[in-house]
Amino acid sequence: MIEVIKARGFTLIELMIVVAIIGILAVVAYPSYNDFALRSNRAEAQRELMRLANLQEQRFVDWRAYTADLTDLGVADPYETPSANYRITAVSADNTVFTLTATAINGQIKDTKCPSLTLNEVGQKIPTTGNCWEQ
Repeated sequence: MIEVIKARGFTLIELMIVVAIIGILAVVAYPSYNDFALRSNRAEAQRELMRLANLQEQRFVDWRAYTADLTDLGVADPYETPSANYRITAVSADNTVFTLTATAINGQIKDTKCPSLTLNEVGQKIPTTGNCWEQ
């Protein structure tokens, strides 16, 4: 008597279907993930700009002058965000005004919508278009 052995497992067609589904999911999910990562890094830059603006205001209260030298605020000049995706510089023409600018570096340069963010002493946020300051 011949005993029939039934094969167990997945067929090649089933495996190809699974691979195709994973590929489709990856094609859809990867751009969304990249966009999320860019927006997350942008939020970090916004937070750091606000923090440095607060330090500038505190310095103005103490010394009656803003500074263009971020080392006066206790941070490196130029200052890089903790994730090293933005470099922040300060400009203070006559010590009565300041402008902080965060410029994208490293992996964040892929952010073509908002390559730089700027904040000044009156709280004006630039750019005002492109939802750069809104999440």
